[in-house]
Amino acid sequence: MAPRIKPLRIKTRERIVQISLELFNLQGERSVSTNHIAAHMEISPGNLYYHFPNKQAIIAELFSEYETLVDSFLHPPMGRLPSVEDKRHYLMAILDGMWRFRFLHRDLEHLLDTDPELATRYRRFSQHCLIRAMEIYGGFVDAGILSMNPVQIETLTLNAWIILTSWVRFLCTTRENATHLNENAIRRGVYQVLTLELAYVTPEAHEAVHALCTEFYVPLNKALEDAIP
Repeated sequence: MAPRIKPLRIKTRERIVQISLELFNLQGERSVSTNHIAAHMEISPGNLYYHFPNKQAIIAELFSEYETLVDSFLHPPMGRLPSVEDKRHYLMAILDGMWRFRFLHRDLEHLLDTDPELATRYRRFSQHCLIRAMEIYGGFVDAGILSMNPVQIETLTLNAWIILTSWVRFLCTTRENATHLNENAIRRGVYQVLTLELAYVTPEAHEAVHALCTEFYVPLNKALEDAIP
């Protein structure tokens, strides 16, 4: 008889981070206290404070996870030119990151105002992302998928960053309950970025890129409607 394999137990620290992310996403960071997190986990506040001295420390941990996630995909392919399928990979990864860490995008201004250290980290993160994104766009130019000069690459990168980092906050202004977002609403934000690139798509890549647009398109009224939590 084969030995029984015991399920792995998630450590308390990891559970705190996981549950905090769920609560922040569902209820908004400002509505969730450390006491709420502890009560949801059925542990004492003291047990939570043993692992994290305050809520800002939990948020800092979540931001580290978000940085790691973004850094894992935001780079040009190694040893080859990018393809339209790589573009799809970037868009899907961006969609996943925005959805999984949507509270960061929704509450960003408040989070940075209340935590100077996080604000400093975020500025470095932004600069890093912009540099990487320009390299990626440059790769698409080299591959003959986009046709842009350096100034256009810089401009497109900045416009894409502005849309992606402000899209969730824009959505929150369109609904009575700002915590009720769905993935379709986030998907429309990724589509908005994709449409910025259409003016620069080469004839050779036109069909493949427009197929991507069809894949990511969500009607605006569907994106803006309240979602079931």
